[in-house]
Amino acid sequence: MKKTLILYTGGTLGMRRSESGYVPDADLEGALQRLLQDVIGQLPSYDFQALDPLLDSANMQPQDWYRIASLIRDNYSHYTGFVVLHGTDTMAYTASALSFALQGLAKPVVVTGSQIPLREMRSDAYNNLIAALLLSGSDSIGEVCLYFNGKLLRGNRAVKVSSGSLDAFASPNYPSLGEVGIQVHIDPNALLMHGDTPQFEIPENADGNVVLVKLFPGITPLFLSKIIEARPRGIVIETYGTGNAPTDNQAFTAQLTRAAELGIICVAVSQCLENHVDLGKYAAGSALLRAGVIGGLDMTSEACYVKLNHLLAMNYTSSEVKTLMETPLCGECTP
Repeated sequence: MKKTLILYTGGTLGMRRSESGYVPDADLEGALQRLLQDVIGQLPSYDFQALDPLLDSANMQPQDWYRIASLIRDNYSHYTGFVVLHGTDTMAYTASALSFALQGLAKPVVVTGSQIPLREMRSDAYNNLIAALLLSGSDSIGEVCLYFNGKLLRGNRAVKVSSGSLDAFASPNYPSLGEVGIQVHIDPNALLMHGDTPQFEIPENADGNVVLVKLFPGITPLFLSKIIEARPRGIVIETYGTGNAPTDNQAFTAQLTRAAELGIICVAVSQCLENHVDLGKYAAGSALLRAGVIGGLDMTSEACYVKLNHLLAMNYTSSEVKTLMETPLCGECTP
C-alpha cells in the first residue's frame, strides 16, 4: 500500500491572512483533510508533519534544508514517497539541497507549493498538492523533483522565473521529467536511474560559508577584495554569457588569483538561464581559468551555490571539491 509523508515547512500554500500580510497557518492539516476527503482512495494515503517553527521560505537557511533532509532520511523506510510543501521564493534552493543530501533514491521526493494560498479563491494550491501526492506514489521516480503548474522538473535544475504567474518555475537546461494534464506523462528517459542504496549526506555544520556574487558593469577589484577579506570558503560568480568577466582590469583577475592562493574555491556560472559556461571560449573567460576559477557547466546559480556549500559543509578536501563541482552527482549538470 502506497503511503506518503507530507512535510509542511511553511510557504504561501498554507498561509492565512493577517494584519501584517500572509503568515504561515499552523492548521493546514485540518484544511487538507477537508479538501482531500472526496479523493481518498484515489491517492496514496498520507501522514502529515509540520516543521516547528513554520517558515516563510525567504527565511530558510542551510540548516533548514538539512532538517528537512534528516526527516526524510529518518522516515525513509516507513513511506513510499515524500511531499515537501514549501514557499516558492527559495524552493529551487531547497530542492537542490535535498537532491545532494538524498542521493541514490529509489523513491520520489516531490517539492511543491503555490502562488496563492489554499484558503483563497482561485488558488493553485489544490491542483499542485493533488498532483504532488499522485506523483509521490510513482514507482518510476527515484529522485528529488519540483512540481508546479502541471510540470514535473528535476529539483536541482529548476529556477523560479515568475512571481506573478501560476507557471512560476522552469528548467532551462534540462527537459521536464513529466507533465500532469488530462493524462499523467512521465518521461522515463529524463529520470535518474533508481539507486540500490540511498546515500544520505547530511553535514553536522550546514553552512559551508559560500557567497554568491553577480558581476555588473562597474564592479571594482575593491568590491571583490572586501568579499575575499571575509574569508569565505567558496564563491559562486554569476558571470556574463559563457563565463566572461571584466578581465581587462588586471587588478580584478589578481583578486581571483589571490582568492585561489588563500584556498577559496571560485566557481563561475552564467547569468543567462540557458546554455552553459565555457571558460575557454573567449579571452575574457580564459583569464578566469588561469586565475583558478572553475567552470560551473550548465548548473543554475541555485544548484551551484547549494552544491558548493554542500561539498564544503561535508568537509571534502579542496581537490575533491574542485573535481566534484565539475562532476554530475545527481543530474544537476551536463558534463
